Order: sequence, then structure tokens, then C-alpha cells
Amino acid sequence: MNHILETTEAAAVRLDKWLWAARFFKTRNLATEAISGGKVHVNGERSRPGKRVRIGDELHITRGQEHFIVTILKPGNIRRGAAEAALLYEETAQSQERRQQLRQHRSVSRIAPASRPEKQDRRKLARLKRLQP
Repeated sequence: MNHILETTEAAAVRLDKWLWAARFFKTRNLATEAISGGKVHVNGERSRPGKRVRIGDELHITRGQEHFIVTILKPGNIRRGAAEAALLYEETAQSQERRQQLRQHRSVSRIAPASRPEKQDRRKLARLKRLQP
């Protein structure tokens, strides 16, 4: 009976530790802040950093403007290289497509203007920048 409990516990890892090991966040502290801030949902529900995640759980992760929907394939509590970390989860096609569209949108919006702004335009830009925090 203890053996069954041990294997189940070995397959379960803290959420913040798994996110760090899967390289979604650079530190466990950043992962903890994201979870506490409601940026990570497990199986459609908001959770806590200490929640145990298992194989098959679906995570919704929001990081800046990017949104990931992943299914856990392997438990992981040790941070390794990016190639090994990618084996811990599988991202849905919908999630990949949405992030690709976001990348394309960003690249289109970064097109440089044809010429340098005139003096009047520069003053307008300066006024706008002062209004924004």
C-alpha cells in the first residue's frame, strides 16, 4: 500500500516547481507570484503555488501578452536545458496558433516610419509620453 502512495506522490510535483523546471519562469519566486496573481490555472481553476500537479493536468499560463495552454506529460522538479524542459509538456495547437498570430501582429506593428518626425510631431509625441506613466 505504501508503494502505491509513494509512486503517486513521486508523480505529483508542486505547481511552482514544475513551472520553473519547465522553463515558463526564470525563478520559482516569479512562478509563485504568477500563480498567486491568477496568471496560472490548473484544469480551469485558480490554484496555489503548493498545489500538486500530475500527469494529464491542463495548465493555462499567461505570461505578459503570451497565453499558453499545455498538458503535463511528465513530472519535473529539476531545471534542465530548454530541449529537455519541452518534453515535460505538450502545447495545444490552438495555443501555438494564437501565439504565432501575436508574433505576426507585433512584427507588422514595428514597421519604421518613412521619415523622421517633424518638429510639431515630436512635440506631440513628447506630450503623449509625459501623460503616460
